[in-house]
Amino acid sequence: MENEKKRFVYALYVPVIFIILLWLIRIAETITGADFTRFGILPLRPEGLPGIITAPLIHGSFSHLMANTIPLLILSTGIIYIYKDIAYKVLMFIYLLTGIWVWLFARGAYHIGASGLVYGCASFLFFSGVIRKDPRMAALSFVVVFLYGSMIWGIFPIEPHISWESHLMGAVAGGVMAVYYRKEGPKQIKYQWEDDDDDNDDSPGEQDQQGIDNINSTWKSTDIRYEVTQPQGDEMTER
Repeated sequence: MENEKKRFVYALYVPVIFIILLWLIRIAETITGADFTRFGILPLRPEGLPGIITAPLIHGSFSHLMANTIPLLILSTGIIYIYKDIAYKVLMFIYLLTGIWVWLFARGAYHIGASGLVYGCASFLFFSGVIRKDPRMAALSFVVVFLYGSMIWGIFPIEPHISWESHLMGAVAGGVMAVYYRKEGPKQIKYQWEDDDDDNDDSPGEQDQQGIDNINSTWKSTDIRYEVTQPQGDEMTER
C-alpha cells in the first residue's frame, strides 16, 4: 500500500509541473499585456511550425486554461500511474503528433491550447483498455467515457471558434498510440487452476474440504468551451 501511494505521488509530478507552467505563462501574458497568440500553430505556414511545441502552452483566457487543467491533470496522471513503463513516450508522441497533424491539416488560423493533449490522453486510455481486453483496463475505459464522454462533440466542426481539428487530431493520436503500444505496459492478470491428477472424481479431497471449511469460517466472521479573438491579420482558434 505504501508503494502504491509513492507511485501515485510520483505520477503527479510531471502533470502538476506542466500545469503550473501553463498557469505561469497565462499570468505572465496578463501582467505584461503581451499577446502570445503568435506562438500558436498556424497551419502550412513556416512561422507556424514552432507552434507544434509552443501552442499547447498558450491559452486565450483563464477560463480556457481552467477548462483544460482538471481533465489534463486527471488523464495524464492516470496514464503515468497505470502505464508507467511507456507513459512518457505515449505523452510525448501524442503531444508531437497532434501538433504536426494540426499544422498539416487544420484551417488557416492560430490554434492554441492544450485540449488536443486532453483528447489524446482520453483517447489513449479508452482504446488501450478496449484493445487489451483486460477487465481492469476495460473498467477504466468506461470511467473515461462516463467522465469525459461529452468530449466527443468537440471533434465536430460545430462552433467556428473551437479548434475541432486539434481535438480530432489529438483523439486520433491517442488511438494510434494505444494500438502501437498494445503489447507494452501493464500485463493482464491470468488465473490458473490445476486439477488434481490423482483424484478424478468431482468430490473435494480432505485438504480441499479443509480449505473450504476455513473459507466458510472466515466468511461467517468477517465543457470544454472556448472563446476566440481576432488577432491582427489572422483569426485565432483555441483548443
